[in-house]
Amino acid sequence: MGANAFAPMKSDSHPGRDVRAYTPQHLADKILQSKSALEGERKQVTVLFADIRGSMQLATQLDPEQWHQLLERYFVILTEAVHRFEGTVNQYTGDGIMALFGAPIAHEDHAQRACYAALHARDQLRAFADELRLSQGLNFSFRLGLNSGDVVVGKIGDDLRMDYTAQGHAVGIAQRMEQLAGADRIYLSEHTQRLVTGYFKLRDLGSSTIAGAGTAIGVYELETANTAHTRLAVSRARGLSRFVGRNDETRTLTSALERARLGHGQVVGVVGEPGVGKSRLCFEFIEDCRRQGISVIEASCPAHGRNIPLIPILELFRHYFGITGLDTAAQSQQKIAGAMVLLDPALQDTLPVLFEFMGVASPDRALSMLDVEARQRRLFALLREIY
Repeated sequence: MGANAFAPMKSDSHPGRDVRAYTPQHLADKILQSKSALEGERKQVTVLFADIRGSMQLATQLDPEQWHQLLERYFVILTEAVHRFEGTVNQYTGDGIMALFGAPIAHEDHAQRACYAALHARDQLRAFADELRLSQGLNFSFRLGLNSGDVVVGKIGDDLRMDYTAQGHAVGIAQRMEQLAGADRIYLSEHTQRLVTGYFKLRDLGSSTIAGAGTAIGVYELETANTAHTRLAVSRARGLSRFVGRNDETRTLTSALERARLGHGQVVGVVGEPGVGKSRLCFEFIEDCRRQGISVIEASCPAHGRNIPLIPILELFRHYFGITGLDTAAQSQQKIAGAMVLLDPALQDTLPVLFEFMGVASPDRALSMLDVEARQRRLFALLREIY
């Protein structure tokens, strides 16, 4: 690795540009299209702060050029994590960032997006820290803090320069969460916790008195995402009410299932106004399939995954292979290889393609584009033979 640990690792979408001056074009377009409606409007948002823990001590161990390169790599990781979930980096703070979710691009699930971004950044930064520790002998650590509250969106210029005025100490509390966080940890306030309970695994750390807040505020550590992606999934964990009615719709689904079991593939679209019970109908049908011993593999398209290519296919494969968020790359490879070879030993040749697609490939075994295309064709041909 050597000096490569400090490589800025700039995104292909903005080669050679300073990441601190970059906003992806699709996000910039959304901001500019809606800026006149946003200016001066009070918005409910989630604020994220991140910084390097013990940055001054770390900086003394490096020459200025190395320190600059380390910061560039660090900022690339943070910025791409924020943009991945349509957040906006509002400010760079020397060795950290302040980011907003919910403004200037409005999202009802802004707190969930901020948590997903924080978890993604944490995982990427931990890998970077391991790289620095092994190649340079450096102890690199970071911390992140989240809080949800009101802000007022100020003037937004054509260059995307924005001005925000915090209301209700939303920004100050988020910064306090960051300051309280331990090394490589994510802390969030009770205000954010109320919005994301059920979607993430949180550890209650008690309360902390925040200057200017008047009363003590609950503090939680964000540990990992739960499997629940929707309100229905969260409600299931709490207990659902009795399912009644929908007899005609249930008969339609049951009829399609019987045709599928006879070997005639079926696709059913469930359409209706928000809140009429589409998700509950599908849930009850799936549960009935499972009671009959039918294997069911689920995948969803969460709103926060819009910028992640092929996310429902990735989720489908993860469920099929039994991969969880706690599995290492090596464990994931073992699960994928075992399932594929059981399907057909000839699929072994296509495993590197699946490892690449699932994001669990070993860095030293990256395939060329020609290899990927050839093995993809081989994989699809074999799967057609099997099914």
